[in-house]
Amino acid sequence: MSAWHRAWTVRAGDAESMLAEARKALFVMVGFLAILWIIQLINAADHYQLTIDYGIRPRDVRSLPYILTAPFLHVSWTHIESNSGPLFIFGFLAAYRGVVRFLGLTALVIVVSGLAEWFTGSPNTIGVGASGVVFGYLGYILVRGFFDRHGIDIMLGAVMALCFAYQFTVLLPHAGIGWQAHIGGLAAGVVGGWIFRDRSATSRTAVGPTATPVATSVGGGPGWTTTLPEPETTALGTATGRRADPQTQLGDLGR
Repeated sequence: MSAWHRAWTVRAGDAESMLAEARKALFVMVGFLAILWIIQLINAADHYQLTIDYGIRPRDVRSLPYILTAPFLHVSWTHIESNSGPLFIFGFLAAYRGVVRFLGLTALVIVVSGLAEWFTGSPNTIGVGASGVVFGYLGYILVRGFFDRHGIDIMLGAVMALCFAYQFTVLLPHAGIGWQAHIGGLAAGVVGGWIFRDRSATSRTAVGPTATPVATSVGGGPGWTTTLPEPETTALGTATGRRADPQTQLGDLGR
């Protein structure tokens, strides 16, 4: 079986494991969004004081720890609504191959996108929002199939790129948009695709199946093959199978 054919093949055990991970991914993303919306309710009720206190202020050392809190904060209802849909879709697709890898990817994306905003953001601004994480998940989805040798994931990444192509427009500098965090998140997602790649799938593709010699049987007819048994040998290399020389067999018994 070729490497490309194996990339599109899902074994029964793998399918069951993937379904189990998909259920976990669904619960994780529902919980993730629930946390975001609960925080938004509290934040809006307090006139977005959490955004002011725990957002990223570029190159302000005191706000450096807030790269971990900024993705959970937003500046308006429209802001969180625009992030929730892509976050759920990309997050689920990033997590259905393994929730543990997904959590590691999320941590990487949050840190890198936050640092990108902190180092290169416009002065006198406050950076918040989950859009950097959204782009991190998107970058991961785009490259995961190539690193894991999964044809289904390659096709999935291509479909997502086509369906959400408009998202790439906010990677360009815009006033009032934290495009630096978007670029940082996308780069972190691509790197995460390599860091959190499925190493077992890569090794299986590299080794490949072991071929066994097959010989055509005598009188088996066209299209039929069978494996011929190897003749037994003595310590001196003399054949002692059913077709061996009778004198040689008797000689061996006399030794």
